[in-house]
Amino acid sequence: MASSKQNIFISIIITLFLLFNPTTSQDTDNLESSSSTTTTTTQNNCEKRWIHIRKLPPQFNLDLLANCSEYTFLDDLCPYLANHGLGQKTHNRSHSWYRTDPSMLELIFHRRMLEYPCLTEDPTIANAVYLPYYAGFDSLRYLYGPEYNSSEEHGVQLFNFLQNENPSIWNRHSGHDHFLVMARPAWDFSQPLDNDRHLWGTSFLELPQFFNVTALTIEARAWPWQEHAVPYPTSFHPPNLALLDSWIQRVRRSKRSSLALFAGGGGLSSAPNIRRSIRIECDNSSSSVGNGNYEKLCDTVDCSNGVCEHDPIRFMKPMLGANFCLQPPGDTPTRKSTFDAILAGCIPVFFEDLSAKSQYSWHLPENEFESFSVTIPKEDVVFRGLKILDVLQRIPRARVRRMREKVLELIPRVVYRKHNSSPGLRTKKDAFDLTIDGTLDKIRTRLQELDFVL
Repeated sequence: MASSKQNIFISIIITLFLLFNPTTSQDTDNLESSSSTTTTTTQNNCEKRWIHIRKLPPQFNLDLLANCSEYTFLDDLCPYLANHGLGQKTHNRSHSWYRTDPSMLELIFHRRMLEYPCLTEDPTIANAVYLPYYAGFDSLRYLYGPEYNSSEEHGVQLFNFLQNENPSIWNRHSGHDHFLVMARPAWDFSQPLDNDRHLWGTSFLELPQFFNVTALTIEARAWPWQEHAVPYPTSFHPPNLALLDSWIQRVRRSKRSSLALFAGGGGLSSAPNIRRSIRIECDNSSSSVGNGNYEKLCDTVDCSNGVCEHDPIRFMKPMLGANFCLQPPGDTPTRKSTFDAILAGCIPVFFEDLSAKSQYSWHLPENEFESFSVTIPKEDVVFRGLKILDVLQRIPRARVRRMREKVLELIPRVVYRKHNSSPGLRTKKDAFDLTIDGTLDKIRTRLQELDFVL
């Protein structure tokens, strides 16, 4: 046991070393010369795209990873630090598939930022400032650890550092040009500061000190202007264009033998809710023959107790065999499964706008939503008896084919390609690239509104 723990921490040390020495982190299956980065940078137009990475003490990022196994209410997170946050490969010969944990988005994003082509050491010419602060990791001590009753202090030390260490960087635009990534829903950072009894969450996003900072979260709230949602990381991180294209072709050829699929947990209580309605309808349809077009009208994958979280094979194969993937809200409106479904070419079915339409506008264009998804109001299903399968069966097959083609077009936009990927793959904008584009536009617009001059 001690030897196993020692190996984990040796792996962490190697990961951290490579993270801050990206030129030494070339993978044996995808070697690229350092000159390719220089060439890419030269060819890029960096006007109004310069980003400065704020140098933070390791207590705000790297040191936090050393606590990856200490929270008893969570799985051991240490194995998911491998490959710069992508996690361990699903099998030894895999080049694109990893056991990725969504909580590693901060690490994944940081690694990709290090190879962003328009970085500058001079903060005075930067159009944006990236804070490599692992807010999600730091929140664990307040959510699950001994500092549960001090959650209003989350972020105070960071602000003090930004104010005291080279304060001109922060004061230049009062933090309006700063952004950070938070690998948890915004609700986890939104406990009111004046709560007499500490409830769930930290108060990071409630601190007035950070009201000007753009927060990139995997789920945003509806009203704060500074929050914006970015895709959950899936398990697919291709290193080159050939592997991405190969996957998309496999998805296009896949036989869809099920009308609909629900992969998830919940829905077992007696209280009326959308997940319960889905389970009842799917169970009742299990013996039905799908009007000659499907072997099953509704298939299910039980993901209770987190059994699907790091095992993409468990749900990706059924998703490849279904036309529609049901995406009901759970504890919060959004689901990682939405992006798994898109990756599998499975048309997502939503039951409220907060699940995706009003969340991921940089990656899933709101004005095109009907072209790649279906929305069925959950109230009609739960309280008015509307049958989900009836709605889906009435959609003409020609429209289903068009929707699937649109979903296939979205695949490159919602995956985070592997760091140090091939030049060919870098020509296609992925989830990271679109996030950077959106963040720069958001900051630029905000500064213009405030009459700042870039």
